[in-house]
Amino acid sequence: MAFPIRAITLDLDDTLWPFAPIGARVERVLHDWLTQHCPLTAQRFPIEAMRELRERMYVERPDLAHDFSQLRKLSLVRAMELAGDDPLHADAAFEAFYDERNRVDFYEDTLDALARLAARVPLAAISNGNADLARVGIGAHFAFQLGAREHGMPKPHAGIFHAACARFPFAPHEVLHVGDDIEMDVVGAHRAGLRSCWINRIGAQWPHEDVRPDLQFTTLAELADWLDSTHTMETVAA
Repeated sequence: MAFPIRAITLDLDDTLWPFAPIGARVERVLHDWLTQHCPLTAQRFPIEAMRELRERMYVERPDLAHDFSQLRKLSLVRAMELAGDDPLHADAAFEAFYDERNRVDFYEDTLDALARLAARVPLAAISNGNADLARVGIGAHFAFQLGAREHGMPKPHAGIFHAACARFPFAPHEVLHVGDDIEMDVVGAHRAGLRSCWINRIGAQWPHEDVRPDLQFTTLAELADWLDSTHTMETVAA
């Protein structure tokens, strides 16, 4: 399928890099930091207990469901207070966590594909997570980054998609959103009026009959191939 697009928005976790290895790593790094600097907290809240505390914070603060960073900080403050450590250490503990959170191992095709896409159309990131493009090292490819924390509402709400389109500024139907998550990315973008591209690296089956992605690929490189082909056809037609 070929159709004109003027910009692309991209999901981050599990679209540009796998998140599972990061999620496992950050918990260990944070616990090691606490063991060194806040031993009472590390003793009372080993990894599993800290995870359970954070989940309780999610329940207590539904108003922060879109802000993983703030929930993490509040969880650290609560843990330190309960354990008897100085909660003023929470910011430094979060920084240790956040530094590791932004150490990513890209999918093999990601970096080359990003460069190819950015050479064709402007790119933006739309994410419910808290990765930082500058820390990750790919900020130069993007016109901007819009997170659920900054917007105040996560995907799949239409508002975050519309806010990104307005910042380009292009109409929603002129923007292609690319992501791995069926509901958050593809269905959310479709209902917001954007074109949608499903990056299905794991061979999942599409579950909906009433909504389908405009494009479906197994890698970001295939999307770059499609965009190159589309732009070539547009140049020939012109």
